[in-house]
Amino acid sequence: MASNVLFIQGAGEGAYEADRQLVSNLQQLLGDGYRIHFPRMPDESRPNGEAWIAQIRIDLSAYPGATILIGHSFGASMLLKYVSEGKPDHSVAGLFLLAPPYWGPEGWDVEAFALRSDAASAISDIQPVTFYHCRDDDIVPFSHLGQYVKTFPQAIVREFEGRGHLFGEDMSEVAQDIRNLQ
Repeated sequence: MASNVLFIQGAGEGAYEADRQLVSNLQQLLGDGYRIHFPRMPDESRPNGEAWIAQIRIDLSAYPGATILIGHSFGASMLLKYVSEGKPDHSVAGLFLLAPPYWGPEGWDVEAFALRSDAASAISDIQPVTFYHCRDDDIVPFSHLGQYVKTFPQAIVREFEGRGHLFGEDMSEVAQDIRNLQ
């Protein structure tokens, strides 16, 4: 039986199609032992955090067994908000966060998207939690990763050079980290 992976896209005009390249590369690298679910999130050009979290809850409940969660950019921040505030009814096999924006005074100051102060302890039962960010990301500043490192000191951090916001469409490290779960 294939392992389930739920990949949540980033936001912005055309984000679903752009992230499709990441999903395609990841599926190719992981092979038949993994089934990646890649739902289109509501209103990608003007995202509403509550609507995205509601959709994540629906999508996650559709898959049996422990599910690997991956999010890119806004999708990564909404996955993190969901698991830290909603305590999923579903088992999470790992949380892999690609270039998530940090919401708050130290990042992008949008209170509606910000995590609660107890977010790290709320997800302490999810292992691993891994953050990925490129130093040359032209969408989400690399400094946002530093805020996540402070908030989640137990997390694994992967930094890259020269691959931009879409990681050069190369998910090799993510695939390796996922394969290492078993």
